[in-house]
Amino acid sequence: MKHNQYSQKIMIFHGRQAPEEGTLVGYGAIIDSLKLSMPLPNKLALISTKNRQYTDSQWLVLTPRHEPEDNLYKQIVFALKYEGLNLLFFKKLFQQLSNEEVTTLVQIEPTGQYSRKIWFLYEWLMGYKLNIPDLTQGNFVNLVDEEMQYASSTPIKSSRYRINNNLAGTVDFCPLIFKTEKLENFIGKNNPDSIKTTISGFRKDILLRTSSFLLLKDSKASFSIEGETPTQNRAIRWGKAIGQAGSKPLSNEEFCRLQQIVIESSRFIKMGYRTEGGFVGEHDRVTGEPIPEHISAKEDDVETLMNGLIKSANYLESIEFNPVLAATKIAFGFVFIHPFVDGNGRIHRYVIHHSLAAMKYSPQGIIFPVSAAILERIVDYQRVLENYSHPLLDFIEWEKTEKNNVKVLNDTIDFYRYFDATPQAEFLFECVDTTIHQTIPAEVNYLQKYDEMKLWLDDHFQMPDEMVALLIRFLEQNQGTLSKRAREKEFVSLNPEEVKKIEEKFSIIFTENT
Repeated sequence: MKHNQYSQKIMIFHGRQAPEEGTLVGYGAIIDSLKLSMPLPNKLALISTKNRQYTDSQWLVLTPRHEPEDNLYKQIVFALKYEGLNLLFFKKLFQQLSNEEVTTLVQIEPTGQYSRKIWFLYEWLMGYKLNIPDLTQGNFVNLVDEEMQYASSTPIKSSRYRINNNLAGTVDFCPLIFKTEKLENFIGKNNPDSIKTTISGFRKDILLRTSSFLLLKDSKASFSIEGETPTQNRAIRWGKAIGQAGSKPLSNEEFCRLQQIVIESSRFIKMGYRTEGGFVGEHDRVTGEPIPEHISAKEDDVETLMNGLIKSANYLESIEFNPVLAATKIAFGFVFIHPFVDGNGRIHRYVIHHSLAAMKYSPQGIIFPVSAAILERIVDYQRVLENYSHPLLDFIEWEKTEKNNVKVLNDTIDFYRYFDATPQAEFLFECVDTTIHQTIPAEVNYLQKYDEMKLWLDDHFQMPDEMVALLIRFLEQNQGTLSKRAREKEFVSLNPEEVKKIEEKFSIIFTENT
């Protein structure tokens, strides 16, 4: 194996400003030295010249005593030890090395845990068995360091390497998520027991009405995110589909069924999985050429990727992985693959509902209006989508087609299988947290006030339900007063004194009790 220089002194690296001058090591150093065709990890490792140790959003800074020897094996060991597991890196690395080079690498420390991890990863990712005899003794070690990344709590024992395969996914689809303070706090705060406690304080009839309203709100929000304003019937139809989330297992047939519900008219759209390239972005106004923001998986890879995604979704459900983290992997994996010509965004958000319902995270009969929470954070949503898509654009070779679509020319399948889903997980948990602690309680509170006002109007004026709904809506729209037009038209039968009484009661219930 030829010797490369991996470590390098830097202040700026690929446009990323280091927090201080230092030596780049680990994944970043190897990717750069071997020119691996992949985006850099979200966080890079740096050896401080000032003997300091700290971390920020883009850098892990360690002291000189952590600096690895400048050879491939020691750089990989450093990366596994301090930077976690990066499956895309290992796939790209192994595609550059011969079987003999990997065998030599693994036998530097044949029984060491990092050698065994490299050995396992090579055979698992490449589907090729090296000419190395099985290990017969030694402790089993976890492949994923559970202090750093979320892993399966029921690992699969691989006795050949004496490795516990605790990857939360399959070889065909396995995004990984790093443990962060934000995620750990959300997981602690929003466990199923605490959700049940929050929900159990509400009357069941109020909760059912809340759920019904939020279902429609979520359906409309999901269309709004796509820049569409659906008819009421279309929104209700999609809301009904969301309400059934989790009742049917994910499958290729189920995804195609969902697309048929989402797409009202298929006159101009080829339904089912794509048979041509795809991208998200604009077309040049003059030439019509594509300007991609995101390039979808190659059409020839869609079926393989979707089968992998479905298999992983079922696996995550079977090992009782955290439901919000599972929803992140599957839903964002789906939208990155972009398997359909149209309907991907709404089905991506449906998949979030599916995972939460199927893994019994959301209480029975309650749908978390995640799309409504996403719509309120649309800029952050765009940011977490771009966090994945934009760095990839430099590594996807494409040409425009006659129809001004994109045709991908290089092998890209692994970009959609193995990615760091940490930013997406933090975003989704923010949305779920807002839903549990703000959206649902606010809607329940509103309905309780509405019922109180309705009861009072019924007692004093024997007003029918339709009239009550109209009156409350007018009062809400006009900051608690009935407009001159409403007094002279819809509510002409009320005298000025009655109107004043109603306005005062509305103010007491809806304003003073807020």
